[in-house]
Amino acid sequence: MEEGTKGKKTVFIGGIGDDVDETIIYECFSTFGDIVEVQLPPAATNTTSETDPKHRGFAFVTYASPADAQDAIDNMDLNELRGRILKVNIARPIKAAIQPGAGNRAIWESEEWLRQYAKPLAQSGGVQGRNAQRKANDASDAPTPAATDADDEDAMEE
Repeated sequence: MEEGTKGKKTVFIGGIGDDVDETIIYECFSTFGDIVEVQLPPAATNTTSETDPKHRGFAFVTYASPADAQDAIDNMDLNELRGRILKVNIARPIKAAIQPGAGNRAIWESEEWLRQYAKPLAQSGGVQGRNAQRKANDASDAPTPAATDADDEDAMEE
């Protein structure tokens, strides 16, 4: 067994055809040891359509012991299942985030990103910015009080 794979009990199986389900995976891989769990991740598309694939083309099988998982890899990697060549190896966790410690946070939650890209509300064009601009425009368009008095007197004479 390779260094770093000791203790790993979950096997990744890639290249699975659309006609394969969890039962077929279980039957095929149970010959190598006791299976704890079989996972066949569903397709992200519309599952109500008959033509769409029912799964994503890969599966995970968790064995009771690491030796059973290694036996499955040794015997099933690059073998055929229902006309498709399988790729079988130890399952690895999902790759880490691009920036260590960043996790799955939105980029705008970072103070550095906000300082660089965010504008003050008055400049952003948001509701408060538009209201401030309207007030400024209304103040410049408003007639002076002396002009309104003169217009009122002319209106009375007519």
